[in-house]
Amino acid sequence: MEHFGHRRGGLGHGGPEVLTEKGRHRGGELGHGEGAGLDALAPGGRVRAQHGQPGKFGAGDLFTVIAPGFRAVAAAVLLLVPATLLLERPLRTLVWSVVAAVFGLSLLAPGERPPGEPRPEDRDVALGKAQQFLLERGAAVVLMSHLGRPKGKSPEFSLAPVAKRLSELLGKPVHFASNCIGADAETAVSSLQNGEVLLLENVRFYKEEEANDAEFAKKLAAFGDVYVNDAFGSAHRAHASVEAVAHFLPAAAGFLMEKEIRFLSKVFVEPEHPLIVILGGAKISDKLPVINNLLPRADKVLIGGGMANTFLKAEGYEVGDSLAENDVLEQAREILLNGSGKVMLPVDVVVADDFNNDAHTQEVSIGQIKPGWRALDIGSHTIALFDHILKDAKMIVWNGPMGVFEFPKFARGTVAVARAVAASGAVTIVGGGDSVAAIEQAGLADRITHISTGGGASLEFLEGKELPGIAVLPNKL
Repeated sequence: MEHFGHRRGGLGHGGPEVLTEKGRHRGGELGHGEGAGLDALAPGGRVRAQHGQPGKFGAGDLFTVIAPGFRAVAAAVLLLVPATLLLERPLRTLVWSVVAAVFGLSLLAPGERPPGEPRPEDRDVALGKAQQFLLERGAAVVLMSHLGRPKGKSPEFSLAPVAKRLSELLGKPVHFASNCIGADAETAVSSLQNGEVLLLENVRFYKEEEANDAEFAKKLAAFGDVYVNDAFGSAHRAHASVEAVAHFLPAAAGFLMEKEIRFLSKVFVEPEHPLIVILGGAKISDKLPVINNLLPRADKVLIGGGMANTFLKAEGYEVGDSLAENDVLEQAREILLNGSGKVMLPVDVVVADDFNNDAHTQEVSIGQIKPGWRALDIGSHTIALFDHILKDAKMIVWNGPMGVFEFPKFARGTVAVARAVAASGAVTIVGGGDSVAAIEQAGLADRITHISTGGGASLEFLEGKELPGIAVLPNKL
């Protein structure tokens, strides 16, 4: 099959020059020799990203980032990007996924963004920088992305509204291809001019996307001369647009991807001490790998939310009708043993006689939760304890709420922790929808060092897992 990027006279077969920090290289030389292709985000070399486990995108591994000196005259850049789009269905059934948000502008009208979903401009203007960077240097930008989990082609999951909204926000046309492969996409890419943007239809309309199918990826790759992945939130998925396509093109990380890796890597490579890890949320089973990977590195691990109940039960406390996972009590006991003096559990909790915002409540010490009552937030003494610990922190990693944050009556603990994190003066890394929502509601987003865009991806990175979308990038160019 003809490569549309190459047909356009782009990079890859004797195409135009690419200017990097280490000199000029012909398009045909991409991927060959030291310093070939897109070579550095910062002057002087590639970005070094280190992970929790050597050998899994680990210590000393390099990944390539689009370079400040990059020129892409007549080249097509295939860019994977994240964003959010509000669909016209109840909030609880919204599918928040990697879609296309261009230039860091919100795709949502005022008031449409749901609680816990970071604004693109708060997430990172680097998402827009990558695309502006490419367009300003003469590239034609072909965007690909996904929305939800459609079963085949489904109008409700179409990215057409995204292209329309983006055109309004940008004040310039954003072309849209009604398919991500095939004749319609080929025609759209062929007519794309330098400095223009084209959004392909939802790649998940094809089952081959989630199967990481090589032939499907090859068809996507035919639309570009260079592949840039700026969708950290999907980096943990071995899907065709995330992983397989990078085997067919010179590949690089975008600025948003680079920032995520840089800050999350600091926890393993350049941690500042005291390093305080705050973990919350409903289930301990969701966070066991993170706890085990961070416990040896952290000075303190503060536990809140529903997962604290399992730890308390493992210590022998009665938890009433609180959520607790009996099948992981032994793992909880092992963590408490290994983290003796490090793991800090609530000393008091807010309990309710029902799971709703109108329930009757009491604040009780741990061990005093009666049958028929459940812990739904941390108590005043716990808030004070956590606040005291956080004041001395030099680095803080926070993921997960301290209570049932969606009920205002039980949001106090999470909001209090958000304020303590922001006031700490430490390097702060926050991820997870409710944690981010608490930061935003308190108007503290500008006081957080890094707000992560990737829920599952950031957790797996902190677990020490290899992320397919990142592992495929090192030394590609």
